[in-house]
Amino acid sequence: MISREPTIERLATAQSLLLTPFGLDESHLSRALAEITAHKVDDADLYFQYTRSEGWSLEEGIVKTGSFSIDQGVGVRAVSGEKTAFAYSDDISEASLLDAARTVRSISSAGRSARVKAPVRKIASSRSLYNGIDPISTLNSTAKVELLGRVEKLARARDPRVSQVMAGLASEYDVVLVARADGTLAADVRPLVRLSVTVIAEQNGRREMGSGGGGGRFGLAYFDEAHIAEYVEQAVSAALVNLESRPAPAGEMTVVLGPGWPGILLHEAIGHGLEGDFNRKGSSAFSGRIGQRVAAKGVTVLDDGTIADRRGSLNVDDEGNASQRNVLIEDGILKGYIQDSLNARLMKVKPTGNGRRESYAHVPMPRMTNTYMLGGKKDPKEIVASIKKGLYATNFGGGQVDITSGKFVFSASEAYWVENGKIQYPVKGATIVGNGPDALTRVTMIGNDMALDSGVGTCGKEGQSVPVGVGQPTLRIDGLTVGGTA
Repeated sequence: MISREPTIERLATAQSLLLTPFGLDESHLSRALAEITAHKVDDADLYFQYTRSEGWSLEEGIVKTGSFSIDQGVGVRAVSGEKTAFAYSDDISEASLLDAARTVRSISSAGRSARVKAPVRKIASSRSLYNGIDPISTLNSTAKVELLGRVEKLARARDPRVSQVMAGLASEYDVVLVARADGTLAADVRPLVRLSVTVIAEQNGRREMGSGGGGGRFGLAYFDEAHIAEYVEQAVSAALVNLESRPAPAGEMTVVLGPGWPGILLHEAIGHGLEGDFNRKGSSAFSGRIGQRVAAKGVTVLDDGTIADRRGSLNVDDEGNASQRNVLIEDGILKGYIQDSLNARLMKVKPTGNGRRESYAHVPMPRMTNTYMLGGKKDPKEIVASIKKGLYATNFGGGQVDITSGKFVFSASEAYWVENGKIQYPVKGATIVGNGPDALTRVTMIGNDMALDSGVGTCGKEGQSVPVGVGQPTLRIDGLTVGGTA
């Protein structure tokens, strides 16, 4: 449900942290925006941000790092046509705000001045997807270190071959305030936590690694014994599986992807190609293809920033627009792109709640939130049993994509060789190579086990990182190229 009520509460929080301590109020924001719009521009906004973050790491039973930081500042932007002028400052004051406003207004069309009627104040509509708590204060420092100690103890107790355990706990309290040239005011209070565990297992002189973890937009109490046990099991079992792994065969073959985190391949290979900026410029393999078949029947891909408590979810995006559930591909047909305000205006469509930025020191751009494929009707066991000779990949490490061509390369961190429907042995060193738009047309079976990842994703684009979510069901894709070491 979208409403203005929660925004009013968040505005009060944002103003108490970002305006009041610096002698600012809404009249100062209006004045700064008036400085920009006195010259002809298409859009302008102010983005204030206060971020408090903390991190702990444990290795060999010893606290290796403990960090705490506070960052705050304001970004000022003016947009004219396709051009953006941007200035930012970590000094929040009336003087620096007006300086930045005068700097960015130079982008206006030939410096023409214009009389602009003062916009009416509007409170932006937003969602209520998570509690506006400060997660750092939900556990004291002793309890945080003890939590990491439990992770290590559990991992070592799981198997004697575990020789090294590294655990990390990160918390962030992020408050943003957006003021737009049209009079819109929006705010968000965003908690974010993440627990991660990496283990190294040794056997007969061989060392292999496994990792697990999770998180989201909530307090640290989320990491109860059940979640800790789940993350440790993920990490240890991955390391032990890799101890038994053999070199991966290479060639063109059927690949079955497991549910959940393997959706990172979907995110990279397809999701980035559906971002508005690449399509407006014609540089995406999906440019100009709305209404066309771009995937096999049954393939439905969404970008959904409205899932409660998820790492990639937002009450409002970084331009003050409410997050949305956007259907990008429906039953194989391309339905739309994800948009920020600039690209939406130039493409004559509405923003989709995907204007995101790493911080006040960065410009917004169209970015994914939680991107996933809906499930189908097939039993996952049936999908694996359908492989004559091929790869079953259940976990991935890194990957990259060329937006223009759609080509991607991904490394599988946990995968198995399958023959005649039976898992033969785990493999190591498998890389999956393909073309995103082409791979979508090669999906032949879709499982009924759609799952989202556990809450660990971070997406990079043009030097900016933002938290995201991914997900998918078990998928069979025919004719992918696997690079191996066998």
